[in-house]
Amino acid sequence: MRDALVEIYLHCIWGTWDRLPLICSDNQKEVYSSIIEQCEKFNCSVIALGGMPDHIHLLIRFPATITVADLIKSVKGSTSHLITHQVNSQEFFKWQGSYAAFSVSKKKILGLKSYIVHQEDHHSNNTLIPELEL
Repeated sequence: MRDALVEIYLHCIWGTWDRLPLICSDNQKEVYSSIIEQCEKFNCSVIALGGMPDHIHLLIRFPATITVADLIKSVKGSTSHLITHQVNSQEFFKWQGSYAAFSVSKKKILGLKSYIVHQEDHHSNNTLIPELEL
C-alpha cells in the first residue's frame, strides 16, 4: 500500500456557554458554515451537522494528521470570533470549554447521521438517545 488508509469517524458534541440558547435563526447559518469551513481546512469530511440553540452535534470522517483537541479548538474559536466580530459585534457568543468526542463504527454512520439531522424533532418529541447527548 502506497498511502495510509485511515477511516476514523467521530461524533463530536459541545455546548454553548452555560447552555444559553445562543445559536438562533439570526446566526445559525453562519455558525454551521464556519464549522464546516474549519473542518474542511483540516481535511475532515463533514457527514452531518445539527443541534439545538444550546449545543452542536458534528459527525465527521477524521484524518490521521491532526488531533481532536486541535480541531475542536479551531472550530470553536473561529466560530466565536466570526459571530462576535463579523456577524454582530454586540452579540454575546461563547462556547463551553469542554466537548465530547466518540468514535463511531462505520455501520452506525447512517443512523447517527439521521439522529443529528433531526435534532429538533428528537428534542421536541422527547425521543432523545441519552448516550448521544451531553
